[in-house]
Amino acid sequence: MDYKIKSRIWIETDNKVLLGEGRVQLLKEIQNTGSLSKAAKSLGISYKKAWHLLDAVNKSAKKPVTINSVGGKNGGGTQLTAYGKVLVATFEDINKNCWEFLDQQLEKIENL
Repeated sequence: MDYKIKSRIWIETDNKVLLGEGRVQLLKEIQNTGSLSKAAKSLGISYKKAWHLLDAVNKSAKKPVTINSVGGKNGGGTQLTAYGKVLVATFEDINKNCWEFLDQQLEKIENL
């Protein structure tokens, strides 16, 4: 038999989600594109949904996760703050370590 462990990690504060895989994907895409609109389009979600997710992250975080610049000659944009970058990297590290642990635990079942 081929066993699999299924799990999803998210971080909450005051019963509100701070980060999960979807929010981290959005933040990473914002960093790649420099734009919330472009990030939403790239991920196949509406701008409104992306905006609500980003707003929820910023409201739940200890510090601002993104910086917005208003349009002008070169247009506006959104970038991750230094804190936002560290938050994403930390979440990814936690997620990776969790999966490594779960894979080790699954070996115990497979070896029975």
